[in-house]
Amino acid sequence: FVLSAQEGILFFYHIKDLQYEMKICADILQPISSLIFSPDYSVLLLVTDQGTVYTYKPAHSGEAVKLLDACSSCFLAADFLTPGNKYCVSVTISGEVQVWFLEDGTCLSKLNLDIEVHVT
Repeated sequence: FVLSAQEGILFFYHIKDLQYEMKICADILQPISSLIFSPDYSVLLLVTDQGTVYTYKPAHSGEAVKLLDACSSCFLAADFLTPGNKYCVSVTISGEVQVWFLEDGTCLSKLNLDIEVHVT
């Protein structure tokens, strides 16, 4: 399978031989800037252009769940802390690095780098 995110819609493509099937998995109404799978591929982090982070569990075929919402500074990137898929780390444009518990979105730790972060 292949996942694709266009204009805030997460698509699932099942490709077999010369045929494919497309299914809409989730529509979060915000353009998705990055998709990151957990190490065991059971959870997908979706980071939007507006700085919101969602989780999506492909095996459960449910809706994407908003985990983190952009506050005073937009989330620029997020990734899983390994091993496992219980925690993620995020960084904001203002340089704040945060560790989150994925079950309920609790912020466990944060560190302010006191620099503006850019993607290259």
